[in-house]
Amino acid sequence: MLTNEVFIVDDDPSVSAALSVVLSGEGYQVASFVEGEAFLAAARSRTPGCVLLDVHLPGSSGLDILKQLDAQSYPAPVLIISGRGDIPTAVEAIRNGALDFIEKPFDAVAVVARVRSAIDAWHDGNGKDSILARDFPGHDRLTARERDVLERIAQGASNKEAGRELGISPRTIEVHRARIMEKLAAKNAADLMRIVLRGGRGH
Repeated sequence: MLTNEVFIVDDDPSVSAALSVVLSGEGYQVASFVEGEAFLAAARSRTPGCVLLDVHLPGSSGLDILKQLDAQSYPAPVLIISGRGDIPTAVEAIRNGALDFIEKPFDAVAVVARVRSAIDAWHDGNGKDSILARDFPGHDRLTARERDVLERIAQGASNKEAGRELGISPRTIEVHRARIMEKLAAKNAADLMRIVLRGGRGH
């Protein structure tokens, strides 16, 4: 069942307040949390439409929270909020299951658009026929999100197009692409296509 509730996990009252105002104005219900424990308790008792999670929190960091939440298999998209200096952390967050990251300072209205596209893409992304080989070498090492990204790459989508379809930024697509290449030991894009479309290569 689709829910229009958004969880905001941020200990900065001005950030939470600004996001709450614009999200509420767009018809979302908002629940705000200033630290991870309260958020985790709520997230385990009900599933929101989307989570906005700040990297820097008192006590456990946003990364710790992601791991405790098991974001890889959590049934809602998690967007990480990070300062410009936190990009390596944001990349690490994506590896741990975050859908995308939003850099501070941000425009609250733009964040609403990101939330909406994340929720839409999250629910639309399933059930399409795959052009990938069913059992290419290393397929079991990829996360569901990496397989989604790989599917778009295999269809010839640019980072921008793939990002639009999946509701994430082109930069996040780049992060996934690099991770996929690394996991599948692909030397370049052509090598990657050989691996995933034909189900393997000769050794």
